[in-house]
Amino acid sequence: LAARLAADPAAERPDVLLLLGDQVYADETSGATRRRLAARRDLREPPGAEVADYEEYTCLYDESWRDPEVRWLLSTVPSCMIFDDHDVIDDWNTSAAWQEQIRATPWWHERIVSGLMSYWVYQHLGNLSPAELAADPLYATVRAVPDGTEALRRHAAGADADPAGTRWSYQRIFGRVQLLMVDTRAARVLSEGRRAMLDDREAAWLRDTVLADPSAYDHILIGSSLPWLLPPLAHDAESWNAALCGGSRGSRWARFGEKVRRAADLEHWAAFPDSFDRFTELLRRAGSGPEAPATVCVLSGDVHHAYIAEPRWPDTAPGGPPESRVLQLTCSPLHNSVPRSLRWTFRFGWSGVGRSIGRLLIRHGRTQRPPVSWSRTGGPWFGNQLMTLTLHGRNSALTLVQAKSTFRNNLLVKVLERSLTKES
Repeated sequence: LAARLAADPAAERPDVLLLLGDQVYADETSGATRRRLAARRDLREPPGAEVADYEEYTCLYDESWRDPEVRWLLSTVPSCMIFDDHDVIDDWNTSAAWQEQIRATPWWHERIVSGLMSYWVYQHLGNLSPAELAADPLYATVRAVPDGTEALRRHAAGADADPAGTRWSYQRIFGRVQLLMVDTRAARVLSEGRRAMLDDREAAWLRDTVLADPSAYDHILIGSSLPWLLPPLAHDAESWNAALCGGSRGSRWARFGEKVRRAADLEHWAAFPDSFDRFTELLRRAGSGPEAPATVCVLSGDVHHAYIAEPRWPDTAPGGPPESRVLQLTCSPLHNSVPRSLRWTFRFGWSGVGRSIGRLLIRHGRTQRPPVSWSRTGGPWFGNQLMTLTLHGRNSALTLVQAKSTFRNNLLVKVLERSLTKES
C-alpha cells in the first residue's frame, strides 16, 4: 500500500488508517528480537523470550514499524489505533481467575506497566487531536520535565490498578462520519456474576457518545478489536461457557468451564452475554429514527481472517428493527498463517450443522438466545489483506484487496468491491 501511494503522489490517499489491535506481539517474539533480549538478560528466567520491560517493548515497535515504506506510510496517512491482547499478553483479562493467577507472578507488574507506557507513547498519542493533546495533563507533564519516565510509569500503574480511572477509548470525527474506538481489554469487569466487556463508566461514555446526536452523521463506525458477531457456533460456545463459569451447572462445571475458556480463547463479546445484549441494543437505537445514519458498522480484527456479517432484528423487537444498515466488518490485515484445520473450523461455525450444535450448547448452559440473528454475507477470506471503506455522503462502499506475490513483484489484488448502501 505504501509503495503504491508513494509511486503516484497525485493518487487519492486514505483519510485515515485504522489499526485494530495486536500491533505488536509481546508474548510471541521473533528470532531477531529474542537475540536482542538475550543480550540483556537470561532468557531461562521468566518471562523467558517474551517482553519484560519498557526497553524491550521499544524493540517490538522498532521491528514492527522500521521498514522505510511503513514509516513513510505512518508519517503520511493519519492513523487511529487501539490495543488488543497480544499488545500485552495472549487473552489479556480473560477472567478473574486468569487475572489473579497472572498477578501472582513476579514479572507481570513490570510487563503490564511497560505495555501501557509504550502503548501511550507509540499508539495512543497519535490517536488524539491537537486540542485533546493540548488538554491532556499527562502529556503536559511529560513534556515539561527532562525525563517523563516516572510520570508515565505512575499513570500506567494507576491505569492497571484502577481501569475505571483511565479511558483509552476515544472519538474522532471526519466530516459527517463518526468513529469511536472502544477499549475492549483494559475496561473489563471480570468478577463472575458481574462480568462486563466495558465497566459502567466506559459503557456510559460509549452510549452517551453514540446517542448524543446520531442524525449529525451519515455513518457511525465503532472500532472494537474483538468482533461483535462471530460464527454462530463460536458465539453459542462462548455464551455456553460463560454460563458454566457463572455456575449455571454447579461448581464442577464451573471449574471445567474456566479451563475450556482459557484453552479455547473464549473471551469475545459473546463471552460477556449482558454486554453483548446491551451493545446490540445500542446499535439498534443508533440506527433507528427518520434521520438515522445510512450505516452503523462495527470494525474488528483479532480472528486472523476477514468476513462480513449482517444482523437481523425480529419485527417484534422493542422499538422495531433499525432503519440503518448495521454490519460487522472484520479484517485482520497482517497475521500469523491460519492452519487448514482452523480455516475449516471457521467455515463450519457458519454452517447449518454448526448452528444446530450451538443451539444444543445453549440449551445445556441454560442460557438465552441472543436478541438478533445474523448471517455471513461475505467471506471468509484468508491471507494478508486490507479492507477499505469509501464513504461519500450517505453512500458507502467496501473494497478488499489481498497481497499476492509474483515472480517479478508484490501486488494488491482486488477480491471484493461491494456497495453497502442503496444509494451507492
